Amino acid sequence: MREGKIKRGNKVRVIRDGIVIKTAELASLKHVKDDIKEAGVNTECGLSLKAYDDLKEGDILESFEEIEVAKTL
Repeated sequence: MREGKIKRGNKVRVIRDGIVIKTAELASLKHVKDDIKEAGVNTECGLSLKAYDDLKEGDILESFEEIEVAKTL
């Protein structure tokens, strides 16, 4: 992790050579063999994405959270 944190349930963009290849949901987030809720900077973690398994060395994973905001008048 370079910066920030990643939480279970977030969506992830797979960026390869500066191009967004895939946007997928995070399927699992683990530290060693334990399921974890979030991982931050200086934390090793393993993750898998729903319906995507073509990760390659050098890919950048960008995690984001979608928040729905009610429209106000």
